[in-house]
Amino acid sequence: MESGQLAGRAPAPGCGESLDMEDSPLHPQSATRTSGKMDKPLISHQLVDSDGSLAEAPSEVPKVGILGSGDFARSLATRLLGSGFSVVVGSRNPKRMAGLFPSAARVTFQEEAVGSPEVIFVAMFREHYSTLCGLSDQLAGKILVDVSNPTEREHLQHHESNAEYLASLFPTCAVVKAFNVISAWTLQSGPRDGNRQVPVCSDQPEAKHTVLEMARAMGFTPVDMGSLASAREVEAMPLRLFPGWKVPALLALGLFIFFYAYNFVRDVLEPYVQEGKNKFYKLPVFVVNTTLPCVAYVLLSLVYLPGVLAAALQLRRGTKYQRFPDWLDHWLQHRKQIGLLSFFCAALHALYSLCLPLRRSHRYDLVNLAVKQVLTNKSHLWNEEEVWRMEIYLSLGVLALGMLSLLAVTSLPSIANSLNWREFSFVQSTLGFVALVLSTLHTLTYGWTRAFEESRYKFFLPPTFTLTLLVPCVVILAKGLFLLPCISRRLTKIRRGWEKDGSVRLTLPVDRAPAQKTSHV
Repeated sequence: MESGQLAGRAPAPGCGESLDMEDSPLHPQSATRTSGKMDKPLISHQLVDSDGSLAEAPSEVPKVGILGSGDFARSLATRLLGSGFSVVVGSRNPKRMAGLFPSAARVTFQEEAVGSPEVIFVAMFREHYSTLCGLSDQLAGKILVDVSNPTEREHLQHHESNAEYLASLFPTCAVVKAFNVISAWTLQSGPRDGNRQVPVCSDQPEAKHTVLEMARAMGFTPVDMGSLASAREVEAMPLRLFPGWKVPALLALGLFIFFYAYNFVRDVLEPYVQEGKNKFYKLPVFVVNTTLPCVAYVLLSLVYLPGVLAAALQLRRGTKYQRFPDWLDHWLQHRKQIGLLSFFCAALHALYSLCLPLRRSHRYDLVNLAVKQVLTNKSHLWNEEEVWRMEIYLSLGVLALGMLSLLAVTSLPSIANSLNWREFSFVQSTLGFVALVLSTLHTLTYGWTRAFEESRYKFFLPPTFTLTLLVPCVVILAKGLFLLPCISRRLTKIRRGWEKDGSVRLTLPVDRAPAQKTSHV
């Protein structure tokens, strides 16, 4: 049986089971027992060139070995062949596995596969590394490229990376960690259909340089991660699931739960308790639509609040060379994610608002209003103030959503990379603040004089929009203060290196008592 191949892995099977690698390194799948005929191969028998066309393998090309016959090994062979390399695959059952690889790849026994290539990809699970110990003499002096990935449990269980473990088994080889963050699908389809970056690390500079050049020849962007000690960090990359989104997502979820419960008490529970009216039908659409703009508005204000706090700290300290507190530093780093979640909630609010007139309950309300108008003998209903309020309210909402859309689009890497720093800062900072102001005017227009009507306070709770105005108004007022010439000039001087005491104090990282040096700015 052939040992499996790695980009994400399953729990170790028993003896005699075949391990097959799944397409994505992010989603480990269980290995299955193989008997009889194999499933249809994922790749064609023809050689796929780097531009997607079919080509024949050249006669004199660099030879590369692959130990393993899973999905990742087959995709790796396809990519290598299409990039101009000659590929020899080592398998413990070459006759059965030969039909799964491109015809240009030579599939043979492991002993023969490691003979001539200088670079050999080890595409099998960690527990199968020991099965290669019999090839120690043939592998001596060669470059072993470890492409494996541990599961989360294995990553916590083992104190050393898979690559370091492989290096301990074969001390005469140069072990390089690479290609573990690339999926089998990306290898087959080409780097244009996936992430182009390939982290590479090794203790042998020459071996690392060789693999860096191979990754570049395959159309990827290699990233030098240093020594093999970095392999544990490299192997942890495919295990991460949106690490920068956890705190913003929990924040958005917490705000949604709070405002949803608040609106439920005011719009559903209060009429049921006070008047006996059943308005629970409002829960799926109306209450959600009332909650979403609150979440979007508060999240947008939280994007610019840390900048205000940072500026206030710099003004108070009179220097920019003192670190911010950790909580503020992390807050500043999560502003992009918070802003995108704000846009997401605002877009959902716009869609829900378009659905409001389609509800059956809204149609019943219109019919009931028409009947009441007929019974009271009123032929014409028109409230000039309400008409103007709604027109302005909708117009400001559309403008605010348009600004948020511009911020979201410019945060995409493909767009952001086409802008210089001043352009990007203008869009994200200046236009973003304009979006906050428009959202505030949108909210104020919605509220109009409702905040001063006694009937709007249900269970003695103020209208929801009055709660959402607190943080944004603080941000806008603080921004306005920073625009005053006396404060603006001082803040600009601080950010250009001026200090209140006229000097910059640097602390040297030495073991003994830290010495201080002073350089005048």
